[in-house]
Amino acid sequence: MKEEEEPEEEEEEELGHAETYAEYMPMKLRIGLRHPDPVVETSSLSSVNPPDVWYRLSIPEETIDRGWLSALQLEAITYAAQQHETFLPNGDRASYLIGDGAGVGKGRTIAGIIYENYLLGRKRSLWFSVSNDLKYDAERDLRDIGAKNIQVHSLNKISSKHNGSVKKGVIFATYSSLIGESQSGGKYKTRLKQLLHWCGDDFDGVIIFDECHKAKNVCPIGSSKPTKTGLAVLELQNKLPKARVVYASATGASEPRNMAYMNRLGIWGEGTPFKEFTNFIQAVERRGVGAMEIVAMDMKLRGMYIARQLSFTGVTFKIEEVPLTQDYIKMYNKSQAANLMDAEQRMKKSMWGQFWSAHQRFFKYLCIASKVRRVVQLAREEVKNGKCVVIGLQSTGEARTLEALEEGGGELNDFVSTAKGVLQSLVEKHFPAPDRQKLFSLLGIDLSVKETPSPSETSKEKKGKKRKGNNSCVTSQDAVEDAQRMKRDLLEQLEQLAENLPPNTLDELIDELGGPDIVAEMTGRKGRVVSNDDGTISYESRSELDVPVEILNLTEKQRFMDGDKNIAIISEAASSGISLQADRRVKNQRRRVHMTLELPWSADRAIQQFGRTHRSNQVTAPEYVFLISELAGEQRFASIVAKRLESLGALTHGDRRATETRDLSRFNFDNKVRLDYTHTVKIRNGLIGVGLINVEDRSGVLSLDKDYNNIGKFLNRILGMEVHQQNALFQYFSDTLYAVIQNAKKTGRYDMGILDLGSGDEKVKKVDVKKFLTPGYSTSGHVELYTVSVERGMSWEDATHVWADQNGPDDGFYVQVRNNKKISILVKEVNLKKRLFMVYRPNIGKQVKLETYADIKKRSKKVLSDDAKQHWIDQYNSSANVCSHAYWRGNCKKVSVGLQCEIGLRCRTYYVLCGSVLSVWTKVEGVLASVSGANVKMQIVRLRTEDGQRIVGMLSNKYIIDVQSDHSCQLCVASDQHPVIIGSVSAAGRAAAANVAATPSAEHQPHHQHIMWHRGNPSSPGTPVVSYSIFQGSCPKRTHCQSSYRIRALRVRKLH
Repeated sequence: MKEEEEPEEEEEEELGHAETYAEYMPMKLRIGLRHPDPVVETSSLSSVNPPDVWYRLSIPEETIDRGWLSALQLEAITYAAQQHETFLPNGDRASYLIGDGAGVGKGRTIAGIIYENYLLGRKRSLWFSVSNDLKYDAERDLRDIGAKNIQVHSLNKISSKHNGSVKKGVIFATYSSLIGESQSGGKYKTRLKQLLHWCGDDFDGVIIFDECHKAKNVCPIGSSKPTKTGLAVLELQNKLPKARVVYASATGASEPRNMAYMNRLGIWGEGTPFKEFTNFIQAVERRGVGAMEIVAMDMKLRGMYIARQLSFTGVTFKIEEVPLTQDYIKMYNKSQAANLMDAEQRMKKSMWGQFWSAHQRFFKYLCIASKVRRVVQLAREEVKNGKCVVIGLQSTGEARTLEALEEGGGELNDFVSTAKGVLQSLVEKHFPAPDRQKLFSLLGIDLSVKETPSPSETSKEKKGKKRKGNNSCVTSQDAVEDAQRMKRDLLEQLEQLAENLPPNTLDELIDELGGPDIVAEMTGRKGRVVSNDDGTISYESRSELDVPVEILNLTEKQRFMDGDKNIAIISEAASSGISLQADRRVKNQRRRVHMTLELPWSADRAIQQFGRTHRSNQVTAPEYVFLISELAGEQRFASIVAKRLESLGALTHGDRRATETRDLSRFNFDNKVRLDYTHTVKIRNGLIGVGLINVEDRSGVLSLDKDYNNIGKFLNRILGMEVHQQNALFQYFSDTLYAVIQNAKKTGRYDMGILDLGSGDEKVKKVDVKKFLTPGYSTSGHVELYTVSVERGMSWEDATHVWADQNGPDDGFYVQVRNNKKISILVKEVNLKKRLFMVYRPNIGKQVKLETYADIKKRSKKVLSDDAKQHWIDQYNSSANVCSHAYWRGNCKKVSVGLQCEIGLRCRTYYVLCGSVLSVWTKVEGVLASVSGANVKMQIVRLRTEDGQRIVGMLSNKYIIDVQSDHSCQLCVASDQHPVIIGSVSAAGRAAAANVAATPSAEHQPHHQHIMWHRGNPSSPGTPVVSYSIFQGSCPKRTHCQSSYRIRALRVRKLH
């Protein structure tokens, strides 16, 4: 049997991915009835306890006893009211963030907060949301909780002269109205000023920012400007510092950048580790999704954030990969590389921008069209099986239909092809430009001189008009004819191609599924193309005689909910505020099957669409089906959503795996790494065709596009290659990416989300815990540093128990030989189709990575249990204190130079920093940067100890802890049992150490100090005080140090 090199992958990743949700019940509040539906919270957030409740509600007992507000809604109201009693260091009142998802009853919670304040004499409130229609929902929510006496007024119905007549109640306004300006020159120039006047200077009532993600982009990316909405929301808060602000949105923090308007949370600003929002954003984005998870956990710990959502029990997620037909592949290949335009190399940068934008949309429409047949088939099957279907689209293609209608003089003879319309619009509108100046510029003609130079002009001015990059002069007439000929050629080619291009997806779907009488359409378009009984095609308005266009979508929704129609198609326009779940109160209680043909561009939109069919009070949970075609490039769109959902899950619900289905995570490779794909010159013609490789005009020399290593651009562009080419390239890309990711994991630069320590059969023991107090503006939080040991080995007795349950022909013990040393492994088949096996090893127990039978056979030989026993026992005993390197080779490089190596050890030590990490972020960040480098990700881990304690925190695997004796500059407390405040005081300040945090003099300030833990009693003369501090490097007071330790490779060893 062939000897093997030691495989690197054995220690690849012993940490398992954490499961996502835990059932939710209020932890500290014991009033109210249980919520009518099961509600969950991410496991990471559930491991954090909110503060104690001291606030007493004024809401009547009848509202509570009758269950008009459930226990978890009352909990959110209580914590919001409690948080509103707190003031930030800058004098502003602290705010509260409700991150509850659809189904938890966010509307009633908001109504409850308004009601609570109304009962306490704060009679005026502001409620901002996304649509004026939601005013009726607000009235319903107040009525449902017994607050029907609180009036709701629409801001757009209140004129400036009537401003004073509204004495109390709720003013309901949309974000767009907040930035509205008066055209008639009334009393107030803007609605914002009108509201400020209504509130008054000392306003201390409630301001609700519902669906507050609409106020995002206060801190824009790149050169884009902040949105007016975001700035208006900020100004309103700044002008009313005593207002009780509530931010409410399940998608309010899909990216930390969009939190800029939440300045009342007190995460950044005066008295926090982050002076400005930009400092906060830089720190969080540099440390990846793990940092966002810490932010969410910390906010809950401080009592400023709550995020629950309807349980996904019963919801099924499925990725449906749609196979392509040969006819479709032929059509796609005819379109490939958009060669319609590559003959013209003189197009300017702006022209190329238009071109690539159209290129992306064109192939997106082709991707969607490839799925129509499969969707129709699935929808018919589901309706036949007694279910009803909701199909989600992002765009309707109405603009292209109207253009075609205009060209045909109001008549159509076939369904309009949206894909064709994209290219046709590009050619006609942008090539050539309509005016002469732009046309000549496009063709590279120098117009710096007049067409007919006068004799008096200098020879320099007579240089004539030249094409850029071409020495031959051309006349303007030649240029115009050249351009017109190219345009004609392009349109002719487009017409030939159009014969095979697919029609508008929305029209085709409705037609194939039985027409408008069968399908409920909830979109923003005003008309549609239909096929008539006589076989003709015509355009008709969606409006109906007795139904105004404004409520057409609501009417269609009602038909769907009543069971008159069992198929609904929704677009983004209908995503906000429409409920399509199998509600117990409606006639149509069939199970919903929600199919997405087109994954949304942003997580905000995705959550809105997916939440349409999964809400409270439903008979059955929906099934989600994501349709992704075989086209490799189309996985780009899946990757965008997977990334956005991952990020959304991280901050909005504290655990990024919350919204990342196990299936979708396969496609999440957007910007994980940036890689050089110079290897792709093997299919360079395809890459030249999509602009990823450039060709010099004269020399023919190939060069890479300047953004060659931008994965997003790469995935967008390969959509334009022939099907077999893009699939081959994509496979190569995926394989390369896998290798890059494996390397990134080993160097600590790969962001894996929350991982479980002891996720399998490992035993987790708590070895030590050190507590630190952190002074906060509201309540003193604390940081804890846990030292835990994880025993993960498998004894021979345990191995034989596992073996006894195996019955596959290839299950059992195998022996590997390496460096003349034999080891035993135990394998068990877990996937018959792919022949994947679970591998058990004596030193690490159950291996996370599954192995193929071919790999096992190549490296090992099957043996009887008696032949495997001694080798198993030898490695098990040895791995108690000998690393894998030393076991295989007889020595280890690290150990030989005095370092600790834990690779392959049965028992490993980990350090986990828990609690209010945000309050000491800058100190932790300093250590991370100095020890691990600027871009190493924060790794969040979760574990449950043997005594049942749950711990979630940051894995501190590279920290260096110094235990030093220093009486003058460390902050100490009077008892060995008490935690201490993080900070420093001078020697004179030690008498009041528990309450004071001053800065020591320069000569006493240790440069390495970051986080300290102290033992000893400074109040007793002569008692030595030992301080612990996380730092990098050697101890500067080495001569006085009683004992010093350094953590290296997750172990503590004595230095001096």
